[in-house]
Amino acid sequence: MILHRPNPLPLLRRLMSNLVQAPFFGVATAACGSVSLLVSLVDKSGRAQHRIAQTWARLAVWASGARLTVVGAEHLHAAGPVVYAANHTSYMDTPVVFSSLPNQFRILAKIELWRVPFIGWYLSRSGQIPIDTANPRATVSSLSVGVKALKAGMPIFVFPEGGRTPDGEVQPFMNGATFLAIRAQVPLVPLALIGVYDLLPIHTHHFYPAPMKLVAGKAISTVGRTMRDVDALTAELKDAIEQLIRENGGERNPAKDAGAREMVAQG
Repeated sequence: MILHRPNPLPLLRRLMSNLVQAPFFGVATAACGSVSLLVSLVDKSGRAQHRIAQTWARLAVWASGARLTVVGAEHLHAAGPVVYAANHTSYMDTPVVFSSLPNQFRILAKIELWRVPFIGWYLSRSGQIPIDTANPRATVSSLSVGVKALKAGMPIFVFPEGGRTPDGEVQPFMNGATFLAIRAQVPLVPLALIGVYDLLPIHTHHFYPAPMKLVAGKAISTVGRTMRDVDALTAELKDAIEQLIRENGGERNPAKDAGAREMVAQG
């Protein structure tokens, strides 16, 4: 079972966040973002920038005070390009992902992030892919860029929910990840993020050092799949991530989940 965040958070934890962790996080973000921006002037491949992003991510995880465990690491070492897809629980999901995935990759992320100082500069200069979910034409254009990156051998990372969960539960998935995988005919690798919501939920800036896991599942093949299979594959991906969460003690309401599974079995 996961260690749930207390409400209210103890005063000592809030003071630690305000006086130590948040300032350190801000300084690390500014420093790594500045170095990445300078490196981007000479590094056209993005490899050096990605290593800087990994350094930032590991510093962020360390500063959070939470222990991160990677489960199923063998599924992360793909022989070719893949689409990584994970549930989106927290602002800290991105540091957890960058600190855990072994290879260089590109992110498909909301265009709003490109407006954030330092983070937006890194995203822009390192070749990450913005997606404007409010503009269908722009969305299709962004997905096409992602398909080209995959066909060129570059893995892509996607949060299929499109935004952070408000309550820790997995939200409905959009079809972007499966669209990319089918169009490029590359595998989907499901990832489950557990405990990160309790570390830093949406609409808070106080850290709670709950143990975290990134759990990688077996790749889902897209060989022979067509665009007619997008909805079914999206449902399969969501089921795979939810199963990883259950198998690794990440249910937020186990009794509720068990009851739902019993009803499905009886039906």
